[in-house]
Amino acid sequence: MVELETRELEYFIAVADELHFGRAAVRLSIAQPALSKAIRRIEIRLGVVLFIRSSRHVELTPAGEALREHGRHALNAVSVAVQRARRAADVQARLRLVLKPGGDAGLLSGILAEYARQPAARQVDILFSGPADRSDFLRDGRADVGLLYVPFDDLDGLAHETLHTEDRVAVVPAGHRLAGHASVRMSDLHGETLPRWKGVPGGEGTGPEVADVVQLLHMITVSRMIGVLPRSLVEPAPPGLVRIPVADAPPSRLVLAWNEQDRRPLVASFVSAALARTCGSSR
Repeated sequence: MVELETRELEYFIAVADELHFGRAAVRLSIAQPALSKAIRRIEIRLGVVLFIRSSRHVELTPAGEALREHGRHALNAVSVAVQRARRAADVQARLRLVLKPGGDAGLLSGILAEYARQPAARQVDILFSGPADRSDFLRDGRADVGLLYVPFDDLDGLAHETLHTEDRVAVVPAGHRLAGHASVRMSDLHGETLPRWKGVPGGEGTGPEVADVVQLLHMITVSRMIGVLPRSLVEPAPPGLVRIPVADAPPSRLVLAWNEQDRRPLVASFVSAALARTCGSSR
């Protein structure tokens, strides 16, 4: 079985990122000749050529492209494993909760109060993130638990419990053609400009890119677009904006999520407190 040390992977990834042995050596704080020899040893051990080299150019081969992709995942996995081992051994570790600003449907204060009553409760650090990376916080160990919205957030690799289900509303300027409607259907929104969420691939938005709900609401206020959001994110409706229920929009679920491989009591106790407070769960 061919094996590479973590240090060797770090050397390779640095050269693969920089495509320049000198810059990679500076990044790694080692001498360039030593780095070149290390990369050559890796190629000999693997029996493949990783880089096409010339006096002015460095290029990854197909084998190098494959090792860069999977090697980066391997390094990340090692880093997460070390971090989790250290946190598991730290009896004073705080619990880190990630969510988007305002993304708790008004439930967070009650959940924290319920959790604080548990004998083994830890201090909870609140982390705020953008629209696309809350799931990544849980996968790579930056956070222990997170409040995510389904169907907007990616739950791949995450365990979760539903805390709250709510309808979705169209948010439009007060003077919009739909503003006086008691409700609308998705077909009524055809032709409207919807946002593109920063860092979120896919979707049907054709309008300007927005990073969070605050930016979206500003763009709606100046009539650049409309939005379809969980009701709690716009409750009460901001001045100058109107909320209209979307009758056939799939409901939005606020879920408490965590890495499915994380079975620490630290996480389990917080999940139990959240479910006890909200009196409902589904998997």
